[in-house]
Amino acid sequence: MADAAALPGLEHLNGLVRSVTTPEFAGVTFHEVLCKSALNHVPSASAMPFDWTVNPYRGCSHACVYCFARGTHEYLELDAGRDFDTQVVVKINVAEVLEKELRRGTWAHEPVMLGTNTDPYQRAEGRYKLMPGIVSALTESGTPFSILTKGTLLRRDLPLLTDAAANVHVTLAMSIAVFDDQLQHLIEPGTPNATARLETVRAATEAGFRVTVFLMPIIPHLTDSIAAIDHALTRIKEAGAVRVVYGALHLRPGAKQWFLQWLEQQHPELVSSYRGLYPGASATAPKAYRSWLAKRVRPLLRVHGLDGRAEDDDPRGAPVAGLAVTSRGRAAAASATRTAPAGAPRATADRLF
Repeated sequence: MADAAALPGLEHLNGLVRSVTTPEFAGVTFHEVLCKSALNHVPSASAMPFDWTVNPYRGCSHACVYCFARGTHEYLELDAGRDFDTQVVVKINVAEVLEKELRRGTWAHEPVMLGTNTDPYQRAEGRYKLMPGIVSALTESGTPFSILTKGTLLRRDLPLLTDAAANVHVTLAMSIAVFDDQLQHLIEPGTPNATARLETVRAATEAGFRVTVFLMPIIPHLTDSIAAIDHALTRIKEAGAVRVVYGALHLRPGAKQWFLQWLEQQHPELVSSYRGLYPGASATAPKAYRSWLAKRVRPLLRVHGLDGRAEDDDPRGAPVAGLAVTSRGRAAAASATRTAPAGAPRATADRLF
């Protein structure tokens, strides 16, 4: 139902239709908007490994305290902390707009990435069901696409995605950063736990997809021990994933302040160490830490067969069947490929790391 008390005065939010609260989503306000465009072109200067994205939502009830997208909420005159978690913008006409954009004669059918900003399978998707329309529009236009998510709601659309993969290149990846349930509940309070996400990996694998798991971010002093990494990789392998992509915690403006506030509350003993790792405006862990982390993770990836090399290497030396290649020749940041029909050509792709 529409609630007149649910921040109805967001006049600066272009295309606002109404603000909505419901008992099923206590504490979350949905701001329904009519968007003018669905496809977002990523500037080459950004160095992102994809050229086109679709983001049906802004803000995310997953509420991950480290989320790099938090700062984007400030463009809406909302804050990067609690507002990002509870004030979710919903592009209710995104599928229809996308369908029109994909019909343009200038559209070159380049790969499209979903899940690069906020999660397309966050809890709001259970209410608004925007993804089936998006998937159908991409498929019917012959556009390859990739999905990266933390949401187990992906399982709802596996039949649709399986049908899509018979016609276009579809890649899927699941993001799982924390395998300790207690820590996960504290740092990602709105997400399904690791077990539920691994069950989704297994379901996608059984549907014929070659699923990648993003072990990201690896959080200094909390999830970067050899025991924690080995435990995570063991469970990922058991779920049927074929590749793992990893990376250290990245703290962009907006996310950094919110994360450090959380750290002061939950792990005050680590605050001084983090200020040393991420001094001033620095968003990236220092090179020394990243090198140290690589020496831990990469040998374990090889041990578990999750480095994406053994069965993906083409006999001619070209990497294959993992990532959607962009027009700049880089790989889209999601890498699960549905098994191709017998006799179908194998797609080529670049390495992620």
